Amino acid sequence: MSRSLKKGPFTDPKLLKKVGKLRVGDKTVIKTWSRDSVITPEMVGFTFGVHNGKNHISVTPSENMVGHRLGEFSPTRKFVRHGGRMQKEAEMAAAAAATASAKAPAAPTTPAK
Repeated sequence: MSRSLKKGPFTDPKLLKKVGKLRVGDKTVIKTWSRDSVITPEMVGFTFGVHNGKNHISVTPSENMVGHRLGEFSPTRKFVRHGGRMQKEAEMAAAAAATASAKAPAAPTTPAK
């Protein structure tokens, strides 16, 4: 559910305070757990470490990201792959074919006369 227009966008006040203390171009990473904070124009150019539940992912907001939330750019789930045994066998066969072609000796080339 979206936030009421009457209330306006939410940005953690503590996060805005940290942004206000730094200068643009400063390489300091601002760590935050506030994934629901909306990116404001003042945040552009800074680097944020957005927590994804396990570690902090670096996010550097640009002009196109203004209005989006910080959590959108720090995925919380890691995609492994689809498929089961058949998919695994196909991947192993492809890997074996790649290593076999890499180990095969190159065909000798004859010099042009």
